[in-house]
Amino acid sequence: MGSSHQQGAGEVGVIVLVSFEQGKALRAAAWLSLGRWPLQRTAGLAFFKVLGAGRDAGFGIVPGLARQGIFCSFRSEAAADDFLHGSWVMRFFRSNAHEIFCAKLRAISSRGAWSGAVPLSVTASASPASPIASLTRASIRPSKAMAFWKHARPVEGQHQAANGCIIAAGLGEMPLLRQATFTIWESAEAMDAFAHSHDHLNAIRATRAGGYFSEELFARFVPYDMQGAWKGRRF
Repeated sequence: MGSSHQQGAGEVGVIVLVSFEQGKALRAAAWLSLGRWPLQRTAGLAFFKVLGAGRDAGFGIVPGLARQGIFCSFRSEAAADDFLHGSWVMRFFRSNAHEIFCAKLRAISSRGAWSGAVPLSVTASASPASPIASLTRASIRPSKAMAFWKHARPVEGQHQAANGCIIAAGLGEMPLLRQATFTIWESAEAMDAFAHSHDHLNAIRATRAGGYFSEELFARFVPYDMQGAWKGRRF
């Protein structure tokens, strides 16, 4: 999968998932606290988020340090490549990671906002037989947090066992209140089948009826140049 390439102009997204080596907890904590400073000096960067994860493979409500991620958008393909192959940030990750996965993304659709911004402009169209990626993220109203997690618990981590799911990562900017899920699927058909599963539909209906979110984003992407490894699977 690492040799595929998606032609096109405009903004390019980058997702990086990192599983830190045992014994690197201090470095992992330092990155999570301070990583925004080296990132924001990256040439060509249009948007970025430093993301932590929960325990239990990233989807638990208890924070953990071992798995983390970053989501970025760049103004050009060249800027994205420079970051992935030449930046201090990526050198830091590679020297401290047990596993690291990265991919470039072009947006197929995007609805909503992240910190008031649209992180990636739509520049691509879907291909039915090709992999597809999804990002859902939300700012949960503090007064609604307990009710949200009551409905979310039944579907936490179910992505990982779903047919056709290549990668699933639970991420967040803030424990309990600012959450995101990033997934890559073998096809749009596989992704839609999970989206329409009983537990997932019930959770979506409950969140909409309850007005749990102050801000939300739903985006789909064409993932390409997938490289590295995640949860034992190599790309």
